Formats: sequence, C-alpha cells, structure tokens
Amino acid sequence: MKLRTTDIAVIAISAAFWSVINATLAPIFWQLTRLPILCDILAVVSLAIALWWTRKLGAATLVGLLATALNFVLRPGATHFLGFTAASVVYDLLARMLGYSRCFSASYSPVLLSFIGAASTWLAGLLIGAFFMGGSVPILYFSALHAAGGLIGSILSVALIKAVERRGVKPQSS
Repeated sequence: MKLRTTDIAVIAISAAFWSVINATLAPIFWQLTRLPILCDILAVVSLAIALWWTRKLGAATLVGLLATALNFVLRPGATHFLGFTAASVVYDLLARMLGYSRCFSASYSPVLLSFIGAASTWLAGLLIGAFFMGGSVPILYFSALHAAGGLIGSILSVALIKAVERRGVKPQSS
C-alpha cells in the first residue's frame, strides 16, 4: 500500500473527526439515551470517507488505529474503543473483498456500504458487550443496536459521498 500525501491527510482528518467527537459528544449521548449508535455513526462515516478517497487496503485500519490512539489520549479509561479498532479492520477487509469500485459505484454503494457498516459495527457491539460492559447489557441486543448505528452511518456516508461528488470532488486515481 503506497499512500499519497492527500491519502494521509484524509486518514488523519477522518481519525481526528471520529475520535474528537467520540470523546466529547458520544459520552453525553450515551448518558442521555443509553444508545450506542452515535459511536457507530461516527465510525462508519469516518471509515467510509477514508476508503472512498484512498481505495486502498489498510486505510480504514489506519483510521481505526489512529482514532484509537487519539481516543486513549482524550479518554484514557475508554478501553471499550478497542471494539471499534477491530471493527475498522473488518470494515477494511470487507470493502476490499467486495471491491472498492462496487462499494463506491452509484448502483451498489447503498447496499454494500450498508452491509459493511452494519457488519463491522455489529462486531464492535459484540466485543464491547462481551468484554467491556461487565454483563450489564444483553449482548445480542446491544450488538444489534451497534449494527443499527452502523446502518445509519452508512446511509449518511452514501449521502455525504454523493453530495461531495456532485460538487465535482473525485478521489485521485490510485
């Protein structure tokens, strides 16, 4: 994987967006609603934008690793974020397996990105529920809520990518 300067910038911005909003607003949203969906929305939007731009294996994983590091700086006790680190790897691998051109094509992107987003955040919910919630949540229900957040994030990602493309912004060819 050879990253261009613009790829690195998009990865860094995506990770910073995800981790800063996750560290500041997501805990408030969690306290108010007890719904984990905001974390998933942020994750999927960040991962989708980075992969849309780079279309390179490892880009989503790098976003996840960088967001994890930043998250631990901002909220040292938030070890549950490791579930999202794993979700980033799954997102990366699924997008690669399904093909970037298909994932970001006009006809397939809503379906494929929704599948990838829901599957990866479902895994995050399973891991967080099993290892970090101390038995305080029903794991399958909790992971389904995460998957719902991933689905919402995917829909937002598709809309955001389409809006940016309509403004004439296209990823540079690899």
